[in-house]
Amino acid sequence: MSHTPHELAEDFPHLADRIHALKVSNPHFAHLAEKYHELNRTIHRAETNIEPMEQLAETALRKQRAALKDEIAALLKHA
Repeated sequence: MSHTPHELAEDFPHLADRIHALKVSNPHFAHLAEKYHELNRTIHRAETNIEPMEQLAETALRKQRAALKDEIAALLKHA
């Protein structure tokens, strides 16, 4: 499979250690990270036409991903 953009470690490369630590120590963060990962993979499959979907549905998923990323970024900032 091709490279999937928007992975958390790529979007926050300077916080990779903190991301890992929070995944291990904070169940809420781990849940958000897993949800982000699943959503990101779904979007990537739609964008690459592996599993095409309607444009409105894809846009809605991108908005959900952005909201999750904002929540994750806030947790990373305060950790």
